[in-house]
Amino acid sequence: MIKRFFILLAGIICISGCASVRYVVPEEKMLNASVSGMRDIRAFGGIPSAVFQSDVVSLLKKNTGNNPFSIFYSNQNNYVLAISGGGAYGAYGAGLLNGWSAAGTRPEFKVVTGVSTGAIIAPFAFLGSEYDGQLREFYTKHSTRDVFRMVFPFKNALSKTWPLKKLIDKYFDEKLLKAVAKEYAAGRRLYVGTTNLDAQRLVIWDMGKIASYGGEEGLKLFREVILASSSIPIAFPPVYIHVAADNKVYDEMHVDGGVVKQVFFLYDVLQGIEKLAKDNGTDITRGKYVIYVIRNGYADPAWKEVPDSLMSIAERAVDTMVNSQSLGDIYQLYTFTKLGKGDFNLAYIPATHKYNAKEMFDPKEMNDLFDLGFGEAVRGYEWKKIPPGLEQQ
Repeated sequence: MIKRFFILLAGIICISGCASVRYVVPEEKMLNASVSGMRDIRAFGGIPSAVFQSDVVSLLKKNTGNNPFSIFYSNQNNYVLAISGGGAYGAYGAGLLNGWSAAGTRPEFKVVTGVSTGAIIAPFAFLGSEYDGQLREFYTKHSTRDVFRMVFPFKNALSKTWPLKKLIDKYFDEKLLKAVAKEYAAGRRLYVGTTNLDAQRLVIWDMGKIASYGGEEGLKLFREVILASSSIPIAFPPVYIHVAADNKVYDEMHVDGGVVKQVFFLYDVLQGIEKLAKDNGTDITRGKYVIYVIRNGYADPAWKEVPDSLMSIAERAVDTMVNSQSLGDIYQLYTFTKLGKGDFNLAYIPATHKYNAKEMFDPKEMNDLFDLGFGEAVRGYEWKKIPPGLEQQ
């Protein structure tokens, strides 16, 4: 669903304004830069994080001493939820979660991750069915005008997202922040991914720890991360997050986490955790967990007649690339889960559902998607145990 906006890139006959002066974090200072004095609140994808590893091991020891139990590995069922990007398709995931609650079978998740539209869904999913009403409202009561407005002349994007910022400010308020902080203190974890364009890396934000800092700065950063994760580059402007390193202030350019990962977990920043845990007297390789992956989009190829026009061809090509990227991320997650003795479960929009939006965020189509997900979950969703394409293996 990066669709028509991304496509207007094909019309870059447009006049672009001059670039603004930036104070970019030097590469050698990237890992040590802090936000508003908050430390240990994030990790960079592909780089093992001692902070995140220590957090997991400390939770393990705090909760059950030397038993092989943690928020990721367990001899009993521990539930993990990973929510993908997908723009307006997020209405499907919102409906699925609401229907899951209505069915009375939705578990409490020890860990929730979200990227792009999944970053908006993730805090609601993390806090449980008490927030189902707000989740439903977010994805069924708003249209394109509530998300962005086109601008001209263009500068660093084709639109302004002040309407989306207003929605984020409304739904992610101080009450929600305190609720997330409370669950963080109880040993549950919420992570959101953004893309740092300078570094070309996914940045994984520990939203519970940000919430636990609280105050105006904590709330501001919490909202900024969600907005950044939802900011489709070119279509939407990037979010600049100010950081400090060696007593100097810099800016980081963050955009949609889906640029790097359509869905993610923490395996690449937890590399080496087995040894760290063992050094602390615990063997976590014997444990098990259950992971649910909600793909806010299609997983099967969907036939569609493409008109012979630049816009239509570009739109279809972008859709195809994003879907292929998503499948690759799902396969990677599936492989990790199997290697870690986890139980893999996948949901996605069935190819039989036809989506005929007349605008980027079409209320009618989003309500239909919500109802589809809700109905499937209420009837008892049959989670896919393997990614599409492996059924015949």
